Amino acid sequence: MRAPYALIIAALFALQSGAAAAAGPISLESAVLPRPAAPGAAVQPYVRVATRHVVLTHVHIIDGTGGAELSDQTLVIEGDRVLSVGSASQSSPADAKVLDLTGHTVLPGLVGMHDHLYYIARPNLDASGASEPPLVVPQMTFSAPRLYLANGVTTIRTTGSVEPYADLNIKHSIDAGVLPGPHVDVTGPYLEGPNSPFIQMHQLKDAEDARKTVAFWAEQGATSFKAYMNITRAELKAAVDEAHRRGFKITGHLCAVTYPEAAALGIDDLEHGFFVNTQLDPGKTPDICPESTGTPTLMAMDPNGNDAAALIRMLIDHHVAITSTLPVFEQRVPGHAPLWPRALDSLTPEARDAYLYLRNLTNTLPPEQARDRLTAFRHDLGLERRFVAEGGLLLAGPDPTGNGGVIPGFGDLREVELLVEAGFTPPEAIKIATLNGASYLGLAGRIGTIAPGKDADLIVVRGDPGQKISDIENVEIVFKDGVGYDSSSLLNSVRGRYGEY
Repeated sequence: MRAPYALIIAALFALQSGAAAAAGPISLESAVLPRPAAPGAAVQPYVRVATRHVVLTHVHIIDGTGGAELSDQTLVIEGDRVLSVGSASQSSPADAKVLDLTGHTVLPGLVGMHDHLYYIARPNLDASGASEPPLVVPQMTFSAPRLYLANGVTTIRTTGSVEPYADLNIKHSIDAGVLPGPHVDVTGPYLEGPNSPFIQMHQLKDAEDARKTVAFWAEQGATSFKAYMNITRAELKAAVDEAHRRGFKITGHLCAVTYPEAAALGIDDLEHGFFVNTQLDPGKTPDICPESTGTPTLMAMDPNGNDAAALIRMLIDHHVAITSTLPVFEQRVPGHAPLWPRALDSLTPEARDAYLYLRNLTNTLPPEQARDRLTAFRHDLGLERRFVAEGGLLLAGPDPTGNGGVIPGFGDLREVELLVEAGFTPPEAIKIATLNGASYLGLAGRIGTIAPGKDADLIVVRGDPGQKISDIENVEIVFKDGVGYDSSSLLNSVRGRYGEY
């Protein structure tokens, strides 16, 4: 057991030393995509393919560029990289393991841009929706990384940490081959102001506290940052400046600060599509999060109207990305699609009860509330479409939190389906969930598309999502750094565990 932990310590030291020395811009590449380590003893049971040369024959390929899919292709993997992609007639290396994947499609590994490693528990939740304070956020150290990898999410941004040391140590263990999981961009702890509903979050005192918090966690190894609902403009500006000084980006799930204010302050990304912009909320006062949390703004913002046009133009002019998190907001819409059976199987009995209680409450809302929620959801779909049409960078992630209705990995796949529902073609939706995230991270030279020389981070699904997007659910093999992992084995290992650990 000594050698794996020595690797962890070495990786931790190398990453922290590099971050601590960084007074200027750095590259995320070595931190998020380090040199691959061989799968260790705890990872080996989930490995299905592990040879230097692997040949995938007779496959459809959706390459992540947004272009048309390719039929009857042969893809050759050499080590941790894609060696070639071409017609089915091309030759294979003599020592290759050849997989005939007729009837299957290969996609780039998903780049999940809102993918937490925790669960939100409501103590003593009952069927009426009542629970006791405080909200509790248990870490899903065991189950979440496996669920991401099993569903083809080969790179994640944690987009807010409640236990940042746990997230950092999970990342280092995965990088060292000690635990299975995706590549991880570790986001520091939430940059939150007063009156947070989460008892586990630090509440910033002032702008200097925000700056020091970013500086401290950058030195510990965090590679991105996230502002939260009650942060003030002064605190956000201090956090943005410190993150940028160190070469890192910062996103936000905002409320007290509006989208236009955040863009003017230099934020890089905004979470949750257009659901949490409060600029038109009645009675909005500076630096205070209104109880309405953005719903009136979304209801009032016609995707084809002038307010939408002005907001989208400002975001694009300021180079602000938007992260679409449709699965978590789908949970608010009465009659929304239920969890897939394989996803439901991953929940603990308590998490399953919470999911069913809250789903039932949503499905029995008064008609007027139900109509308003559907209108808000449709407005966001239209705003996300317009943002992309006008040149904005849309990212994708599910926000797996709360009631069990959004689960790591499964939620990422559902996000792609909902992007298609929003009006994107399947190849366009897949690009948003792969190449766009890689581009935002500055890693598009390595991940996000399928091409010779790029990392062999790939998903093999049964069927053809290019023709039937729900086929994206049929994940069978996930290649990360050229090693093929068995999706079913990983899912079986966490059956009934999500919500517990």
